[in-house]
Amino acid sequence: MEEGGLVRRCIEAAAESAKSVEKWRRQRRTLERLPTQLADALFRLLHHRRLLYPSLLEIFQYCLEEVDFHGENCIDAEWMAYLGGFRYLRALNLAGAEGSTTLFFGMVSLKDLDISRCSKITDAGIEHILSISNLERLCISETRVTSKGIIRLSSLVNLRSLDLGGLPVTDQAIDSLKVLVQLEYLDLWGSEITNEGSLLFTRFPRLAHLNIAWTEVNCLPNLPSLIHLNMSNCSIHSIFQGHGPVKPSLSELLVHGATFADVDQAFSYLNIDHLSVLDLSSSAISDFNFLVRMRSLERLDLSSGLMTDYLITPVASTAFKLRDLNLSNTKITTQSMCILAGKVPNLEKLSLSESMIDDTSLQYLALMPSLRTIDLSKTGIQGCTYAEGDRLAKILSLPVLQNLDSLEILNLEGTRVRDDSLHPLGLLKGLKHLYLKSDFLSDVSFHIMSSLPDLRVLGFQGAVLTNNGLLSFRPPERLQVLDLRGCWLLSKDGISSFCGVFPQIKVKHESVQMLHLDQSQKLGSSKLKPDLTQCEPLGGHHFTDERIKYSREELMELTSSPPSDVLQAPFLSSPWR
Repeated sequence: MEEGGLVRRCIEAAAESAKSVEKWRRQRRTLERLPTQLADALFRLLHHRRLLYPSLLEIFQYCLEEVDFHGENCIDAEWMAYLGGFRYLRALNLAGAEGSTTLFFGMVSLKDLDISRCSKITDAGIEHILSISNLERLCISETRVTSKGIIRLSSLVNLRSLDLGGLPVTDQAIDSLKVLVQLEYLDLWGSEITNEGSLLFTRFPRLAHLNIAWTEVNCLPNLPSLIHLNMSNCSIHSIFQGHGPVKPSLSELLVHGATFADVDQAFSYLNIDHLSVLDLSSSAISDFNFLVRMRSLERLDLSSGLMTDYLITPVASTAFKLRDLNLSNTKITTQSMCILAGKVPNLEKLSLSESMIDDTSLQYLALMPSLRTIDLSKTGIQGCTYAEGDRLAKILSLPVLQNLDSLEILNLEGTRVRDDSLHPLGLLKGLKHLYLKSDFLSDVSFHIMSSLPDLRVLGFQGAVLTNNGLLSFRPPERLQVLDLRGCWLLSKDGISSFCGVFPQIKVKHESVQMLHLDQSQKLGSSKLKPDLTQCEPLGGHHFTDERIKYSREELMELTSSPPSDVLQAPFLSSPWR
């Protein structure tokens, strides 16, 4: 349901200030019939503007299905008591909410619960969670739950997704969970599971996503249902053991930072016909010939590895379907780009950050017709080359990028481009995101960006940009974000004037925070929109606890009473979309 203009304005007015909330908050019964989509929009806006407080939650108890309080350290027992009264609450996200407690009473309709990174969650809290029998997705990673608490989860037989990352999951705990035959997603990174315990994965017939990164597992049993596997930072002997009539047919394999006893052996018992995503970043592999057989790859990450010009040929052999290639922080040079040119007709994203390429590489990039995103940050790109033997005969190198009709995102941060080399960027009319960061750039380069009609995001960090240069800048009509961090010549007044003329543009600069502080002092804290990660009550000190108007018996009645004339909201989408 798309919000119309009138509806949006009504929601804006309702969440304009603490005073406006005070006007309508007593009309509790009218919100019982508010459609879920509109209630969600109003709730999120109140949350964003720091206008929520515990007793205000009571108004939403019959119309909200999802609540996202991740990172909110102020969620305590009082907040949880009101959340317990939500009749149709389907998804609750408290990830990183350090103040959240284990009081999950009354949440019988909950199907999706994320309490990862909550340090107060212990084995005792698991007992409260067990009362939510309809749970289908549970995230308790990086909590204080022990192996004993994990064993208790076996009673949640409807679980389809279980995240136990960073917990001391033992082989015994996995054995107790084998009754969870509906499991499709299991995250065990950093656990204590061994090869012996991994044999128990065969008890999960629907298991499609498995994360065992940072574990001692070096070989898995045959898991034909598996499509996504993460074995990052493992010492791999063989990804699968090789038993069974059908080879596992993965579509995604992540082995970032893994070591291989024999890389060919590791991939030998794996059906690679459908493998589309392969992450080999930070892996000490010096022979990539095994890639030649992987003809279905669409995304390949070789960053921070041993890739060189002499090893790039197997990549070119399998690159026809590639859409995303990451060669950042490797020792490749222009020679690798020459080898890849003409072999990657479908490549849309190319990351070359911190590699050894220079301006001569650009002529080969121009032969990759589908490129939409190019990351050239922290490379030797200068924006020009020089005729051999003549340092005065400068040849601009960026104009060749005009051949890339689909180019939308270009990152030149940390390169050696200067004002006189950036003029060709004004010809890249399709650019939507441009990132520059250099103390060699000034007002001259900044004004070139006015000629990019589709530009949405412009990064111009660390430049010698003046107040006059900023205030005389004519931003493209579609510009949404302007990142000026590190432009030390800009003053608070200059930034303020620009923001006043172009309020629709989000400006990032060190002075912006000072402007917000000044505004806070003038208008009061109720108008300030502070960082949501700060530990402060969502509603500040503007409201009193509305529970004082109820007796203890009335509060209990509110928790259990049925809504008036409200039909139960239908189940929407998958709880882990």
